[in-house]
Amino acid sequence: MNSTHLLAAAGDASEHRPLIITLFAVFVVATLVITVWAGRQTKDAADFYAGGRQFTGFQNGLAVSGDYMSAASFLGIAGAIALYGYDGFLYSIGFLVAWLVALLLVAEPLRNSGRYTMGDVLAYRMRQRPVRTAAGTSTIVVSIFYLLAQMAGAGVLVSLLLGITSDSGKIAIVALVGVLMIVYVTIGGMKGTTWVQMVKAVLLIAGTLLITFLILLKFDFNLSDLLGAAASNSDKGSSFLEPGLKYGLSETSKLDFISLGVALVLGTAGLPHILIRFYTVPTAKAARKSVNWAIGIIGAFYLMTIVLGFGAAALLSQTEIKESNKAGNTAAPLAAMEVGGGGDSTGGAILLAIISAVAFATILAVVAGLTLASSSSFAHDIYANVIRKGQATEKEEVRAARWATVLIGAVAIVLGAFARDLNVAGLVALAFAVAASANLPTILYSLFWKRFTTQGALWSIYGGLISSVVLVLFSPVVSGKETSMFKNADFYWFPLENPGLISIPLGFLLGWLGSLLSKEEPDKEKYAELEVRSLTGHGAH
Repeated sequence: MNSTHLLAAAGDASEHRPLIITLFAVFVVATLVITVWAGRQTKDAADFYAGGRQFTGFQNGLAVSGDYMSAASFLGIAGAIALYGYDGFLYSIGFLVAWLVALLLVAEPLRNSGRYTMGDVLAYRMRQRPVRTAAGTSTIVVSIFYLLAQMAGAGVLVSLLLGITSDSGKIAIVALVGVLMIVYVTIGGMKGTTWVQMVKAVLLIAGTLLITFLILLKFDFNLSDLLGAAASNSDKGSSFLEPGLKYGLSETSKLDFISLGVALVLGTAGLPHILIRFYTVPTAKAARKSVNWAIGIIGAFYLMTIVLGFGAAALLSQTEIKESNKAGNTAAPLAAMEVGGGGDSTGGAILLAIISAVAFATILAVVAGLTLASSSSFAHDIYANVIRKGQATEKEEVRAARWATVLIGAVAIVLGAFARDLNVAGLVALAFAVAASANLPTILYSLFWKRFTTQGALWSIYGGLISSVVLVLFSPVVSGKETSMFKNADFYWFPLENPGLISIPLGFLLGWLGSLLSKEEPDKEKYAELEVRSLTGHGAH
């Protein structure tokens, strides 16, 4: 099947379009019903921010995996593997290994130390207003970077399904996702968002299992045959299955790989929408159990991305994948259509519709979690504790969070329109780098270093945040290449596509240096209290 037929089948499939639209509509309506039901049970700030802390370890583990397995995981990684073979799979490794850092260093102490946001942990032993302002700013910036990826994924996916090729049509799709996300968070809060994430996790695992089974069935469940077919069909031979196709071409690309790996492994423990999930369980033990469940579910999923990516490479030509989307984001849905019998068959159209509906579900659930994290941080850290100096009522705080949701949603829609042609896995890696540069050093220093001061926290957050964002702005991701956000401009001077190699050590260094040079004496009593609380859970909310 050549690329023209493939795209015509995916885009034009007019006789199957009612089925595709119906599947989408059913999912959207079902999730809205869940959101409205949960919203009616949201009575106070604890319900809105933390779901009333009523979720079990398994439920939260399912929701965490639903929050984590984003458009980057499903669309971006499969596309990266389909185009770059072994090097594309490195995303899967990084995303999974990152959970060990989150489990061993962050999950339990954070659940014990905070209440609703990362700012709670930092403000426990620091000066409240400057630290909460910094934490809120960082949370919002990281969330918007991550939202870009989801918006890009949504635009690509729905454009493929509905045959929309115009830029204005793709921007309209991005806007639709943004509006839905705003509705989910403002009505449902954490309870609604958590239930949507749990449903989405089940759907995503089931859909991925189905496509994995059908791809393996095509190759008689022989993984060696599948990999061999992918290598020969890629026109790159055995090098497709070896390191170096994307990250071994030059010294710069090797450094880019190290930068990417560091960002992926350290980023998860600093992601705001993952951190707030630890507050939705009643105890630290449940927080630990939820991470264990998440590792199991996410691990199984990332193993299946090997089959999805290499299956797409074996069944579709590189030209077909790139003509549909330059960054490879549609490789998984196109592979689903192929194993269902091709785009002109009912089976292919049904599988394409199901997988795309699941991917759309993935995007909606993740954007809801991200928006909730950033609006919660604005309302709880900046509005309630900085602007109102702790005098805001819970009702006012929740109202501020809802207005913040609308504003952050609007910003994400505008920026998402520009990012619609970038690989979503690469975009998420940027969010990981910013999170690891700005958030992780301050969290670890706060929990484990008694000499850490307010100045150290501010230097670390703002230094890591500004350095990572500036390096991204002047990198090939934004300008200077065919695959850049602004492909016709050229103002990049930083050669790496991921800033983690520079900005993450800088974040740690500035936190250490700022504390040593600070005239403020660390509050050792508060540190002792925090240490006991973080390790034992004594006095935790």
